[in-house]
Amino acid sequence: MLSEAQIETYAEQGFVIARAVVSDELLAQMRAQLDAWTEESRYEQANYGEILGGKARFDLQPGHSPDHPQLRRVANPIDISKAYREALFEGPVVELAAELLGPDVVFHHCKLNIKAPGAATRVDYHQDHAFTPHTNDDMITALVLLDDMFEANGCLTVVPGSHKERCSHWRDGRFVGRIDAEMDAEFDARAMPIEGRAGDVCYMHNWSVHGGGPNMSDEPRRLLICDYSAADAKPLVANPVPTVHEGRVVHGQASRIARLTQMNVELPEIYDDDSFFVIQEREARKVREEMPS
Repeated sequence: MLSEAQIETYAEQGFVIARAVVSDELLAQMRAQLDAWTEESRYEQANYGEILGGKARFDLQPGHSPDHPQLRRVANPIDISKAYREALFEGPVVELAAELLGPDVVFHHCKLNIKAPGAATRVDYHQDHAFTPHTNDDMITALVLLDDMFEANGCLTVVPGSHKERCSHWRDGRFVGRIDAEMDAEFDARAMPIEGRAGDVCYMHNWSVHGGGPNMSDEPRRLLICDYSAADAKPLVANPVPTVHEGRVVHGQASRIARLTQMNVELPEIYDDDSFFVIQEREARKVREEMPS
């Protein structure tokens, strides 16, 4: 159960960390399953597997090889793993989300983000709501730490209070999946590293500005990310990471009401890429090409 102070922190800062939420036993099961997927990825040369809608389930980092497997994302592991369903559909992860969202909670999508040792993966500043706008913003991203997370291994960084801000994720008429780079210096000055132990969970408002740096350690940094919403928050666009479990009631009951609180919401461009990493990488290349030589 969250304390009153934790609930106030979430309301004021846009995120809160709950300690030791996931049991050691369930954590071990999820890590073992991810280890198996990483081992399988050694023999793949391109993104593989398939989720609902045809996108690849397993996304590989550039530089992936049999000797140095770099599986960087698994889309909707709940589709193919009992352990991940148990973690996200029942138990304390959902219970604490309901304390912040209200009694009626539905699942939207989830993914595993993996930063391999020495991987150059950088996540540019963005807000999750820009990818999955709903009729209201009672939406939360639960970030389950599968490994200890700290600055050296590319931990999540969140800008406190930024859930009250609205930033465009478009540039020159294109959806680029990130906030304009001109804001990076300001966000860097304000951002707070989210450090914790495996089994901790960071609950982050869907409008919170966040990003993350590369993993400079010798160990992988693995993070399970799940989007929940209040049952009366209805999606305005197609799910970018579709699953048959979208809309599943994980706490309380379903709602036939769509609660409308958003007056003007910028909609994303529907993208065919396997992950948003590709969108951000494409934009980074374009920016480099536009720079004077």
